[in-house]
Amino acid sequence: MSNPAESIREVQQGFSALKREIHKVIVGQDEVVDQMLTAIFCRGHAVVVGVPGLAKTLLISTIARTLSLGFSRVQFTPDLMPSDITGTEVIQDDRATGRRELRFVRGPIFANVILADEINRTPPKTQSALLEAMQERHVTVGGVRHDLPSPFFVLATQNPIEQEGTYPLPEAQLDRFMFQIKIEYPALDEEMEIVRRSAVRGGEVIQPVLDETGIRRLQDLVRQMPVADHVIAYALRLVRATRVKEPMDLGLTRPAAVRDYVAWGGGPRASEFLVLGAKCAAMLAGSTHVMPEHVRAVARPVLRHRILTNFNAEADQVGTDQIIDALLKEIPVEGVTPGERREMNEVMKG
Repeated sequence: MSNPAESIREVQQGFSALKREIHKVIVGQDEVVDQMLTAIFCRGHAVVVGVPGLAKTLLISTIARTLSLGFSRVQFTPDLMPSDITGTEVIQDDRATGRRELRFVRGPIFANVILADEINRTPPKTQSALLEAMQERHVTVGGVRHDLPSPFFVLATQNPIEQEGTYPLPEAQLDRFMFQIKIEYPALDEEMEIVRRSAVRGGEVIQPVLDETGIRRLQDLVRQMPVADHVIAYALRLVRATRVKEPMDLGLTRPAAVRDYVAWGGGPRASEFLVLGAKCAAMLAGSTHVMPEHVRAVARPVLRHRILTNFNAEADQVGTDQIIDALLKEIPVEGVTPGERREMNEVMKG
């Protein structure tokens, strides 16, 4: 970044403008909104998990209205087919030549912001239609590649309590979501305001804040944020400690909660998203340096869907957030080598 202070200010202004418009509709849920916007600023996808009635769908559709981008909502159902998402080829008559030819009719995936509503209600065959789109930003139909618009985000919702007629998301698909965001019940004063608004709601006017050029600009600024090796090393320590099938790195001890309750840990994509999310968190905090505290700030939404627990965790009612808390408490921030400690001390002095 040529001018770090100016870049940070630009990202903060865009973030604040989006939040102001979102809160015209959404009451409270500041942490959820922050995490959703962080994922967007990092070019990542996000899945919001919460019980019915917590405005998950409203939140995502409101975010889409604050961006001057193409928006599609896909309601996932058990009978949804892959072609209902990606599109399909149809036979069409050419009136000029009288010949028949195949023409590709684009599906709802061809938009910038995709609301995948109740994504766990559709079978794995249809869920897999999103895999290529989320990772490669294109779809292949009939052997022909079709590029998706840019920027491209999949913002999904999921109901954690209703199990009848649902299909757990494959681990490969979960791993493509940068964040898994938990949305909780509102506080008393927030719920009071929600009820007040619902009694007089007249259709709030949401002003688009960022267009395609603007959101790309902010995404580029986040990517350009420098990060020191000791911060990357801390992110790696957190992720690598979750891999119970692998030996621990020299000088480290795996937390007991991980040893006892984790079946599989996070892969390299978890490390990438931890560092990328920490960059955005640092800029939003007004910091010119990415610090371990910024990694810690995004650890829960990055890791909670990448840690697969075992039967012991289910029996003892231990969730992934508790395991992540143990990681953050027991994995050293300052590093275990003199070089890491020296580098961190130099950054802190600067």
